[in-house]
Amino acid sequence: MSVLSIRTVPDPVLRSQTVPVDASRFGSTGLKRLIDSMYTTMETVEGVGLAGPQVGISQAIFVFDLEGRRGHVINPVIETWGPTTHEPKEGCLSVPELYHTPPRAQFAKVQGVDVEGNPVEYEGEGLFARMLQHEVDHLNGYLFVDRLEGEQRRAARRAMVSSKFMEATKRVNSQRSSETSSTFGSGAAFGSSTS
Repeated sequence: MSVLSIRTVPDPVLRSQTVPVDASRFGSTGLKRLIDSMYTTMETVEGVGLAGPQVGISQAIFVFDLEGRRGHVINPVIETWGPTTHEPKEGCLSVPELYHTPPRAQFAKVQGVDVEGNPVEYEGEGLFARMLQHEVDHLNGYLFVDRLEGEQRRAARRAMVSSKFMEATKRVNSQRSSETSSTFGSGAAFGSSTS
């Protein structure tokens, strides 16, 4: 499968609400190829989750591979509960080299369908719940930095308009386009599988 180009801020697709995948596409070769390419892309950049908008697809779909669980969800509906946590740090393939701790619910469950249209459900706590919330946010036009509060929010906004961030984004995009097996970033993030 092909490695897809990962969109980075300020690409407007990242701020757009996705549309549901039409049921007539379930089981189609095109949808299967898209999901396979999303997995390949995620693995190539050592991510643990990747949503449609991050590869320029404004449809409600994401893939993941975290804590020994690998899957994809189409047209997800999320439910969260439990205390709000601020750990661990998050990062994002679409916001290179920026890591913060937005508030997230301790538990999350996502229900949707797979590529064939069969019901799927994934539930978890801690990092897994954080990943589910992060990926569903992408489908609603939100980035993890939008969830930040207080000084973290101000710091992230300052960083994202800095020349250092612009240079990092340009460098990471260049690496991604020229190398298909590079590692990008560090930290426990949805832009990196390392912790």
